[in-house]
Amino acid sequence: MSCAICPGSFDPITYGHVDIIERAHRMFDEVVVVVARNSAKKYLFSDDERVALAREAVAHIPHVRVALVDGLVADFAQQIHANAIVKGVRGSADYDSELPMSLLNRHLSGVETVFVMGEPSLAHIASSFVKELAHYGGPYEDLVPPNVAQALKEKVKA
Repeated sequence: MSCAICPGSFDPITYGHVDIIERAHRMFDEVVVVVARNSAKKYLFSDDERVALAREAVAHIPHVRVALVDGLVADFAQQIHANAIVKGVRGSADYDSELPMSLLNRHLSGVETVFVMGEPSLAHIASSFVKELAHYGGPYEDLVPPNVAQALKEKVKA
């Protein structure tokens, strides 16, 4: 049985992320969406909120689960015997930033990274853009699943 992990901060999860997870699901028997915890990073959503939002956003995809990981993605990949780490790439800038991490993860765990080209119609979606749109009252509802749009609406009005 093949298993892949899709790591990210998912602050929040977007339709771009969901697309990559759906396509990873078609390549592997099981996919674990890894919500990374990084104490050095400031998130809009708490760890529990990011996990809950991701779980609901991918609930329609069979054999996909969500896990919160505190520590190295490479260690988690080894721990669950993952065959691959799947990362979405929207363009050369994403590739340039992801390549060193993929090489380090392979060095640490022996687990290869599979780069999946993002759907061109979703290439403009980034969590940071979504948060900025929400903060300034711009339209973001078509960039994220409905549960995330509602959570953003509640979070930015608070």
